[in-house]
Amino acid sequence: MSTITTEELSATTLLRFATAGSVDDGKSTLVGRLLHDSKSVLTDQLEAVQRVSADRGQDAPDLALLTDGLRAEREQGITIDVAYRYFATPRRRFILADTPGHVQYTRNMVTGASTAELTVILVDARNGVVEQTRRHAAIAALLRVPHVVLAVNKMDLVEYKETVFAAIAEEFTAYASELGVPEITAIPISALAGDNVVEPSAHMDWYGGPTFLEHLESVPVAHDLSHCHARLPVQYVIRPQSADLPDYRGYAGQIAAGTFRVGEAVTVLPSGRATKISGIDLLGKPVRTAWTTQSVTLLLEDDIDISRGDLIVPSKDAPATTQDVEATVCHVADAPLTVGHRVLLKHGTRTVKAIVKDIPSRLTLDDLSLHPHPGQLVANDIGRVKIRTAEPLPVDSYADSRRTGSFILIDPADGTTLTAGMVGESFAAPEPVKDASDDDGWDF
Repeated sequence: MSTITTEELSATTLLRFATAGSVDDGKSTLVGRLLHDSKSVLTDQLEAVQRVSADRGQDAPDLALLTDGLRAEREQGITIDVAYRYFATPRRRFILADTPGHVQYTRNMVTGASTAELTVILVDARNGVVEQTRRHAAIAALLRVPHVVLAVNKMDLVEYKETVFAAIAEEFTAYASELGVPEITAIPISALAGDNVVEPSAHMDWYGGPTFLEHLESVPVAHDLSHCHARLPVQYVIRPQSADLPDYRGYAGQIAAGTFRVGEAVTVLPSGRATKISGIDLLGKPVRTAWTTQSVTLLLEDDIDISRGDLIVPSKDAPATTQDVEATVCHVADAPLTVGHRVLLKHGTRTVKAIVKDIPSRLTLDDLSLHPHPGQLVANDIGRVKIRTAEPLPVDSYADSRRTGSFILIDPADGTTLTAGMVGESFAAPEPVKDASDDDGWDF
């Protein structure tokens, strides 16, 4: 049985989480209140917010300004970009992604939640569950975020009524459970007044659960440091060509998943060549073991032709290579994705030409039904796609690895990101796939 090092143990105290919700649901105010009441705001930051708030004629500091950093965001009072914040309490360290609520910026919610272990979905207690709430829940389910918090905000505007909270929590829980969200926690809050954010609310004695911060500090975080599939996408081949290191050849990259050990048999994909790890360099020093998220250089026993985009994996746990990728995607570009669309597919550090062979279905958010063969996906649509790549790719199922089971589609003309994809993911049994004709000379 392998032992867990101090570094591995300390990593479990980090929680990555994202906030999402409709426009004006109070995401930025919640984040600002959380940072302010947990004493995570620097004095000069708070003073700047107080000055801006006073200039606007506001009696109290507008805590939303702590996260709305772009000038356009402050002028319009909305969140446009993903705002990342780093803070800590005595119990845990946090990386927070405050994502936009406006429909046209849903693509940024995908970015913020893609690495999150918890997603906070805000709902205005006056409006309840709306279409954007359902869309955010679907994205959280699609991205396999392990924990979802439903924060029913602005409870002060509905007189802190338990019946209002209970009805919203019941509706959302039923919907998210049908999507496959594994854990849902509902918390009634008022971000503006501070109720149940960091301190318990004096106005909702009927609620006996944790405050928002207490839940963030106590929710279990599973870092698969030793039990998931080990994967190293090669980013750079290091050959110093120096007198001190005449024969040095290392393969550098960030470990996407799992653990590598010196002496372990590995295979390089897509070539399939096998060898063993002769050494691991970390921060210029040799180590015996390296794990997820560490940036390392692997040294191999055999001289193999390896370049950027190749994938180093344990020989006993190598994924299959394929040119046919089937996935559930969230389309994020303004231009639609159509059958026959020529794209670039970026998987890890490798980018290859590809064609969209079919779009079997599109998810309908209202009732979670599948609309068969829509022909295209427009901005913010979630659907199934079949893609044929020009070269074989070693892909995992997204259920097995969020890092090596995901990809993006890119417009080859201007480099625009079109679509975020999760290999093998599905909300329901896939629709039968019809053959799509392709007479444009891009046959792979």
